[in-house]
Amino acid sequence: MSTAPSNSSASIGNRQSAIDNSESWLWNKDLAAIPPVLRTWTTYNYAALWISMSVNIPTYLLASGMIAGGMNWKQAIFTIFLGNVLVLIPMLLIAHAGARYGIPFPVFARSAFGALGSNVAAMLRALVACGWFGIQSWIGGEAINAMVIALAPAWKHFAAGLPLCFVAFWLLNVFVVIRGIRAVRFLQGVSAPFLLAIGAALLIWAGVKAGGLGPMLSTPSRFHSSAEFFRFFVPSLTGVVGFWATVALNIPDFTRFAQSQRAQMLGQALGLPTTMTFYSFVGVGVTSATVVIYGQAIWDPVVVLSRLQNPLAIVIAMIGLLIATLNVNVAANVVSPANDFSNLYPKRISFLMGGLITCVLGLLMQPWRLLASYGNFIFGWLVGYSGFLGPIAGVLVADYFVIRRKMINVPDLYRRGGAYEFTGGFNLRALAALAAGILVALIGLKVPTLRVLYNYAWFVGFGVSFLAHLILSAQRSRSRVQGKRASVL
Repeated sequence: MSTAPSNSSASIGNRQSAIDNSESWLWNKDLAAIPPVLRTWTTYNYAALWISMSVNIPTYLLASGMIAGGMNWKQAIFTIFLGNVLVLIPMLLIAHAGARYGIPFPVFARSAFGALGSNVAAMLRALVACGWFGIQSWIGGEAINAMVIALAPAWKHFAAGLPLCFVAFWLLNVFVVIRGIRAVRFLQGVSAPFLLAIGAALLIWAGVKAGGLGPMLSTPSRFHSSAEFFRFFVPSLTGVVGFWATVALNIPDFTRFAQSQRAQMLGQALGLPTTMTFYSFVGVGVTSATVVIYGQAIWDPVVVLSRLQNPLAIVIAMIGLLIATLNVNVAANVVSPANDFSNLYPKRISFLMGGLITCVLGLLMQPWRLLASYGNFIFGWLVGYSGFLGPIAGVLVADYFVIRRKMINVPDLYRRGGAYEFTGGFNLRALAALAAGILVALIGLKVPTLRVLYNYAWFVGFGVSFLAHLILSAQRSRSRVQGKRASVL
């Protein structure tokens, strides 16, 4: 392990960031370290980022899925708040490197996994983002389909209607990616407020139809014992953590622009738990009301909105959903995988090409299957992929804070044969720790008696990989010391 950093370590990192690495095949302008003079994001920018990303349909689905699964509104809100507070901790830890050195996630991962080994972590993260891209695109397609039905009811009987709407919204996302991220910046100021307004309108409508706030939230828990409740609560909590486990890894993609550590930490702490909990209440309240109004829990807001009697109201609501979904999809599900795919071969794969790869893979992952039910969405998708992302976070946190004491040689991140070459570009100890965490987290899928490990997949994977990386690194350090002593003798 290295010694603790001196007070001048940040300035050293900044000077290193300014060194030109443009001749290296591991460098391109999208992955380059951001110099301090260009780091301008304030606390407001990070709070606004989380507000715009949290106010989206999957947030609603996460909360409404818990009601559909048997929770009452208090249990669902508590689960969501707790999960977001928990995921905020590793998010702030991993964000530190981005703010300190101005580097994006795949480049930061090189310090732990190696110049080439970082691609393993980056690809696992990227594939999850592709799945999310597909999910958001499917939701946008549903909104277009509902809007068309409101204007032309006969469209409802057209079997290929929904798939065509999905493809149309997918193509709109592709167009935005081709035009560049700046094409949707103007939407960020209106998309979240628009979706908040739709959520408020849904709450008012649900309250009126259900006979008031009391009846709307009167749906009781369907769990008759603590054991029944915890069987649903534990994987649900893991699902909440898994919901943002993706951005918890690639948060350096955003914090590399931070004016200071305080700005990014305070902005994220203010923006994430509060916004997620607030908008989740919309999903909880409306879904609880559908039990009273329709006799069943309808967890999809597009389905709820499509039951409104006023076609104009449906069209306005769906346009709002489309704008917000497009904004979130590009911000949360294109930026990171585009960088991750670019990291495979930076000199040949640009951010644009990485974004287009994301779009194609998102289509191939068949998002309609992931959204077939709340069980598929929470227990299959969210919990399942958290078993891959938790171990990555465990290795990164252990390596950066404990082993390296927050010291990174930035120029060596962009070249072969440097400090992060390890064994042919791969840190085999980090990759072994990653594999151990994934294996233990997901073994419950195959061994029923160990199902509890899968239910806690993110937490289990994080803990196992964190400890395994420290143990393997300590053993290597002892071996080196013993080897030096032997050579002296």
